[in-house]
Amino acid sequence: MKLFSRSFILTAISALVFGAYSTAASADSASTDKPVRMILVGDSTMAPNSGYGDAFCKRFKPEVTCLNLAKGGRSSSSYRAEGSWDIVQNLLKNREQFSQTYVLIQFGHNDQPGKPGRSTDLATEFPVNIARYVDDLQAAGAQAVLVTPLTRRTFKGSQLQNDLRPWAEASMTVAANKHVPLLDLNADSYRSVQAMGQAEADTLAMAPPPPATTDTPAPASVTVSAPVSTPAPASASAPSADIVKTERAGAARPLFDRTHLGSKGAAHFSAIVLTELLQAVPALDAKVSKEARP
Repeated sequence: MKLFSRSFILTAISALVFGAYSTAASADSASTDKPVRMILVGDSTMAPNSGYGDAFCKRFKPEVTCLNLAKGGRSSSSYRAEGSWDIVQNLLKNREQFSQTYVLIQFGHNDQPGKPGRSTDLATEFPVNIARYVDDLQAAGAQAVLVTPLTRRTFKGSQLQNDLRPWAEASMTVAANKHVPLLDLNADSYRSVQAMGQAEADTLAMAPPPPATTDTPAPASVTVSAPVSTPAPASASAPSADIVKTERAGAARPLFDRTHLGSKGAAHFSAIVLTELLQAVPALDAKVSKEARP
């Protein structure tokens, strides 16, 4: 049997190693060249025409696929029960063409008490629902990003109310337990609206307020820190009857209320969400349109 020279064997081994490295490098390059996909899942404060979601999507470069699948009046329970989550999961089956899919999850408004068919128990249902969304996304190879609920914009005197904080903190706990990014939109939006005062905050709505709902505006210079460290008792967190009325199970109508957003509100809060997202996921910075940066 003819024996191979030592130099021939070393050359062959080097070729194999280089070939394997080149193949891996090519695969990494191909993955990097693929576009990023964003999917938004939530309620009317994120949904098209009544929330910040569409304005948020427009802040990314054209090569980023951004789908706003948030729907008005949905809770962490009803979004899944009606089949909307099935649509998201079907989309996730087609992930080879994307380098990564980020799914932003924001619920809380319609999980509060007083909304039949939508309400969930804060202690035993809401966090379980949110955790299940995260588990589904991780199983599908997507990146979950939890978003705490956008603040409502109703003041009592000079103080903005924040009855959604307990739901925000429940989402924060799930994010910590599941080791996924968390955007505390509730705290950020609270601080921003508190600094505005009622009169300026009302300009963020879908329509101008009628005279009967115009309150005495708080001085614009008065700023009160957001009570973000200690949640209000769950029993004290049910929304008022007029809030329940405005947050219907369907899409929001273009009327004045202090929950939903017009174009000015959408632009304002989408900038806040993007700032939070880039802090949590710095890799997305290169995907943001230069003209649309906050």
